[in-house]
Amino acid sequence: MAELHVELVAADRKVWSGEASLVVARTSSGDIGVMPGHQPLLGVLESGPVTIRTTGESGDGTVVAAVHGGFISFADNQLSLLAEIAELTDEIDVQRAERALERAKSQADAYAEKRADVRLRAVTAVR
Repeated sequence: MAELHVELVAADRKVWSGEASLVVARTSSGDIGVMPGHQPLLGVLESGPVTIRTTGESGDGTVVAAVHGGFISFADNQLSLLAEIAELTDEIDVQRAERALERAKSQADAYAEKRADVRLRAVTAVR
């Protein structure tokens, strides 16, 4: 099976690195799926879940992260997701995200509301 190497990096840390057969992310042009052999690309990441179909040593599986802004770059079967903020779903405290969403709605804070919503959508995508 053909693979691509994926690096998901946030401003403060490397979030995930490994081999994958497919990565789906939201860009300013819409959702995009990247598979091995994809045409080179450079795009702007929008807030949303990123889904990585893993292969290789870690086995076949799925990694999902909540990503908030950044860039996506692909060339020579190397995919880089450079995010302002990125959290793997197992790092997300669902109850805390739900409280943050309610608080953001009551305070009419659109940015905080979107961030909390993305975190909850990422967790829901795994279930």
